[in-house]
Amino acid sequence: MNIAFVPARCGSKAIRFKNIKEFCGRPLIYWNLLALENASLIDEVYVATDCQEIEDVVKKFAFSKVKVFQRSKENAQDKSATEAVLLEFLQYNDFNDDDKFLLVQATSPITQAEDFDNALGQLDNSCCDSLLTVVNEKRFYWNSDGTPMNYDYENRPRRQDFDGFYLENGAFYINSVGNILRDKNRLSGKISLYIMQDYTSIEIDEHLDWVIAEKYMQEHILSKKIVPNKKIKLFLSDVDGTLTDAGMYYDINGNELKKFNTHDGKGFEILRSLGIKTGLITSENTKIVENRAKKMKVDYLYQGVEHGGKLDIAKEICEKEGISLDEVAYIGDDINCKELLECAGIAACPSNSLSEIEEMFSIIKLTKSGGNGAVREFIELLRKENKI
Repeated sequence: MNIAFVPARCGSKAIRFKNIKEFCGRPLIYWNLLALENASLIDEVYVATDCQEIEDVVKKFAFSKVKVFQRSKENAQDKSATEAVLLEFLQYNDFNDDDKFLLVQATSPITQAEDFDNALGQLDNSCCDSLLTVVNEKRFYWNSDGTPMNYDYENRPRRQDFDGFYLENGAFYINSVGNILRDKNRLSGKISLYIMQDYTSIEIDEHLDWVIAEKYMQEHILSKKIVPNKKIKLFLSDVDGTLTDAGMYYDINGNELKKFNTHDGKGFEILRSLGIKTGLITSENTKIVENRAKKMKVDYLYQGVEHGGKLDIAKEICEKEGISLDEVAYIGDDINCKELLECAGIAACPSNSLSEIEEMFSIIKLTKSGGNGAVREFIELLRKENKI
């Protein structure tokens, strides 16, 4: 079995509540947990925290592999050694000695699912006992006495001819449970190096690190539109501003009217033919929406949902269907959609959405506006990407 362990304590001097501070539109710890959830070789994931706030945030993700371990206050101090937390956790659990144990650092959010899978494969196919992640740094270092450390300045090599040094980037470490218990260290014996991209060398400890890491994340990861490995099994949509144009229309008698789009309706029909469950979640409560839902034959309709309640409804539906939130696609346009947009496997918004929603790095901004085929555009994108 392959077990991942993510330490996340409350205290942080430089950046308060760093582990759950918003990073590229989601809590920092989300990114490693998403990658671990999507890694095919990871069986279980544990977040070790002394903090109720962190526990609450982690549970909202509803990742199927993730559990929370309550670390002791003694092992959550500024000077507490990470190895002490590892040993505390292993003493509370009955794992096999040959189980692989991954120590994953939430302060290295750029790590991807394939990194975990590839590193595990590399270690299994080697004669090494443990593994750590590094980047190949091609820089020239000097000693304090004015002598070169790693090159001959009289014969300065070209960068492409320079082997460089391997810098530990702190992303994650792999060892066996038995080795850790015996040696009381994250590394043991012969060590394998898993080489990662140079931009993964950033670790978030100070405010400037945060800014740089967000830029790296946006350029190297989010620009490629992260989507889960799992296929979508549930499609959820907001109504006003998403299935409609957000307009409020009244006839001569004062009756409220809404404008829907037949292309979106066809999209729901396509989803139904593919066996995808569908649902509408809206804060409004009108007969018009009820009638539209019946015509589109959606599986779930929730009206009158208060601010922040859409995520709870989605989790309730997931529990009924026996699926996780990373198997959910959701489209919404306004602030009351944000929590669910943050936690859904794939999230999108119409082109006329609130700026705070459009600026979420993890969201797909569609070209069509609400009520003008945005929902259908999202559905077609999911089909094109083979996610349904």
